[in-house]
Formats: sequence, structure tokens, C-alpha cells
Amino acid sequence: MTTLKIHDIESAPEGSKTLLEQSLKSNGMIPGLHGVLAGAPGILEAYQTIHKLFVDSSFNNDELTVVWQTINVEHACHYCVPAHTAIANMMKVDDAISTALRDETPLENPKLEALRNMTLSIVRNRGHVNQEELATFYAAGYGEQQVLEIILGLSQKVISNYTNHIANTPVDAPFQKFAWSKDNVTS
Repeated sequence: MTTLKIHDIESAPEGSKTLLEQSLKSNGMIPGLHGVLAGAPGILEAYQTIHKLFVDSSFNNDELTVVWQTINVEHACHYCVPAHTAIANMMKVDDAISTALRDETPLENPKLEALRNMTLSIVRNRGHVNQEELATFYAAGYGEQQVLEIILGLSQKVISNYTNHIANTPVDAPFQKFAWSKDNVTS
């Protein structure tokens, strides 16, 4: 049951109409999440802006996926896990990475696993990471910029994951084949 309205261009508040038109142009559809966020123009604009900033960060497609999906799975977002599985496919991310992230199993690539672990620590500890964790992350080949960029990605995911929990946003048709539930994880 959806508990928040999913807007289209016609029903959206005036300040969201152009933003939804951008979503339609970029995605070929208006994702349900964007339709929900349209109920408050500022949050839709913030989400779209943070998304662009995170995509333009120093992370490559595999790394973007690791940050997004680690947070989505940790937050148990029924909408974002399948959506980002589809996005990872479009970004040509190896299916083994998506599967490991969805199933909460270690990643084969040690650098990506270090990114996953740092992301989990930031989320679970609300930013209170210790020097040993930072040293391990840096030893894997990352730096201070990437710590801050994880926080940027987390900002985007807090907006989407929390909104989807409250709205119970239905998974869009193109993402339904990647349906996921935290209850089905066998870690």
C-alpha cells in the first residue's frame, strides 16, 4: 500500500513539473521514486542534484554501484535494490558484484570490498569510524576524497531509501525482474 502520492507532471506541484520533465527525458519514464519526491519540489531537486554530483565523483561505475547497493541493502530498500541492479546492468557492472552486494557476501575484488566495508562502517556507525578503519581504506588505494564522496552517496540514498520506506513506493516495471527483499538474503 502506497502511503504517499506518486505524482505525474500534471498532478505535481508547480516547482516539481520541470524536474519531472527532466526525469522523463533522462529515464524514458518518471520513476516512482521521483513521482513521490515531487510532492516537495526541494527534495526532488536535492535528490537529482546529489545524484549528478555523486555520479560525477571520483568513483567508477563499479565503485558507484558498491556504495549505492551497500547502502540500499543495509537500509533494506525494496525499491532501490532492484532499481540499482538494473542501473548496474546498464552501467555494465559485472553481475558478480551485484549478486554479492544483494546477497551480502564478500566481493572478490579486495579494493571494492574495502569500499564496501568503509561504506558499511559509515552507515552503521553514523560516521564514527576509527583510525584503523581509515588506514585500511587508505591502504586499499582510496583517500580522504573518497571518504567524503561516500558521505555524498549516503546523502542521496537517505533521501531515496527513507522516502521509499514511508511511501512504500511500488517497484517500477523495468526493475521488477530484479525484485529483492532483505528476508530473502542468505548471508
